[in-house]
Amino acid sequence: MAATPPIALSFDGNCPDCGQRQVDLPDTLPELGDDFDWDLRDYDSFRLFMLQELAARFPERRRWTAADVEVTLVEVLAFALDQLSDSLDRSAAEGYLETARRPESLRRLLKLIGYDAAGLAKRTRDKPFDDITEAQSDEPLTDADNTRFDNWWMDHPEKMDQARLDGPRSIHDQHRMVTLDDFETRLEAHPLVLRAHAWASWDGAWSTVHVAVIAWQRLDLDEPGTYSDDAWEETDSFHDERALYLPERSSNPSVRSVLYPYLEAYRMIGQEVVLEEAVEVGIAMHLSIQVDADYFQSEIRQAVGKALGTGAGSFFEPGRLRFGEDLWASDLYQVLMALDGVDNVCLNRFKRLGDRFPDQAATGHIVLDGLEIAICDNDPAQPERGYFVLTLQGGKKG
Repeated sequence: MAATPPIALSFDGNCPDCGQRQVDLPDTLPELGDDFDWDLRDYDSFRLFMLQELAARFPERRRWTAADVEVTLVEVLAFALDQLSDSLDRSAAEGYLETARRPESLRRLLKLIGYDAAGLAKRTRDKPFDDITEAQSDEPLTDADNTRFDNWWMDHPEKMDQARLDGPRSIHDQHRMVTLDDFETRLEAHPLVLRAHAWASWDGAWSTVHVAVIAWQRLDLDEPGTYSDDAWEETDSFHDERALYLPERSSNPSVRSVLYPYLEAYRMIGQEVVLEEAVEVGIAMHLSIQVDADYFQSEIRQAVGKALGTGAGSFFEPGRLRFGEDLWASDLYQVLMALDGVDNVCLNRFKRLGDRFPDQAATGHIVLDGLEIAICDNDPAQPERGYFVLTLQGGKKG
């Protein structure tokens, strides 16, 4: 190690307090040329480079053999450099999603972009968490869970490759509500929303987004909700996956109070959103049906009631008809004529409820607009929600 050069004070002037420091510094070291090829990465290239350096430094030596001590040291050093180079490559590869090979590295990289592969597998009780209970699936991930998931990925590298593709795809999906189509699509993804329709209005100072929804079981937005176990379980899972607040089920929350945290989390900042009810339009129909001779009239009456009912797959199933969708008699004919035992259908009355609306049996077309949606519950206790009258001809009595 070089010694610190001595410092001397000199007083050349007449003033005894005006001195100068003088230091004799050594000459600066010459710059070393960098003749190393930094592209060398493996054993053969390291060995060849060092042998070439030896030959260049000792030109008087004409022969180098594997038994020489210098060559042996070169090979040992080339082997060590090859291992270090491989370790550097592996370490650098673990920092990128495309090249990471260790399960824990890939899991952490995916989590950085919001894709929690292990958490998703546990919430859905997918492999390797397919043996846990539903209560355990709601618990946060532990170190043991992460280790279990990493070991399973190690045994199933094809699942790692699939997650490598699914993670980036998930962040490219539009989850926020920006356009009107986003409001409709995102709200219809909620388990308690069957249909949604959005439009914008200018209130003089800003634009307001209005969204009309048809809720599960046609619940009113502000009435206390009594939800089935399946509907509430899907809603709870939906909110849990997105870390959204969900009111307690025991308080019978309204549909609006359940949807409000969802809208607040995904709407644009400063964007006012108003939830509104759908305008339900009751439909009155009188139908005459010719029954096949081999069928009982009771069978056809039951089949027609199911086809035009509000159950799953029925014509007036909640959410099947869109907002403002016109009602056509031809669609009814298609549904009824597809029933076994129905020979012919005649529509004698086809109109909106209310004296001011004319009968459209001749035109076969009821015009709806805006938030209007056709309903026909056929409930004698609520005739204002639509009804149909059947007249059956032919077939077997009973």
